[in-house]
Amino acid sequence: MSDNGCGFPAPGLHSFLFKPIFEVGGFEFNKVMLLALITTMVVITFFYAAFGKAKVVPGKLQMIGEAGYDFVRRGIVYETLGKKEGEKYVPLMVSMFFFIWIMNIWSVVPLSQFPVSSVFAYPVVLAVITYLIWVPLTFKRHGFVGGWKNITGYDNSLGPIKWLVSFIEFFSNLLVRPFTHSVRLFANMFAGHLMLVMFTVASWYLLNSWMIPAAGVSFAMTIAMICFELFVQAVQAYVFVLLACSYIQGAIAEHH
Repeated sequence: MSDNGCGFPAPGLHSFLFKPIFEVGGFEFNKVMLLALITTMVVITFFYAAFGKAKVVPGKLQMIGEAGYDFVRRGIVYETLGKKEGEKYVPLMVSMFFFIWIMNIWSVVPLSQFPVSSVFAYPVVLAVITYLIWVPLTFKRHGFVGGWKNITGYDNSLGPIKWLVSFIEFFSNLLVRPFTHSVRLFANMFAGHLMLVMFTVASWYLLNSWMIPAAGVSFAMTIAMICFELFVQAVQAYVFVLLACSYIQGAIAEHH
């Protein structure tokens, strides 16, 4: 029985907490970690199977792998960084895209039914990886002084407000940017999972009461939410990688 006395088990933060599957020396391994590990193995296994013995005339699996690889390479990396600058980042961005996408997809897979990226730590780690690429790259490309100008947007032509603009740009680029990069993915998956859980539980709850017609409506909403989430999951993987590429592009761009 829930606290409100109606018996409806409303979803909340407890929906994101899992008991450890096992514990070793104080380290707890739970369902979310297992799904993240499986995601890693799925990505590695798929691309190894697709390209491990690549053929001139590709089979079905190789064709799917090439289509996915080419989508990220041409549709995101080349469009943002250009072919010359972007080629070296293609493997990382392809891996990041499919890793995020599959982490998200777990939310609609039976038995798992949980998006790994709705746990904030996972988007944070991916955002930090991006951060550790574009910040050092900025100084490598422009030197120490030029790097700070690139990050802070320092421009003498702005006159008296140049220091204010520089402070805002510094705060935005070095402190706010990695937070917003990670929280965008996290918040969308967190909210989506809550909505799915709410409509799924509501369907079962109403089906076991006298409001069976309402259960049908709730079930229809569940199906609609699943379809919508499948779209959002792919979009969020795309947006995350697109932003990562745009940050790198900003690091290598000439300061004006």
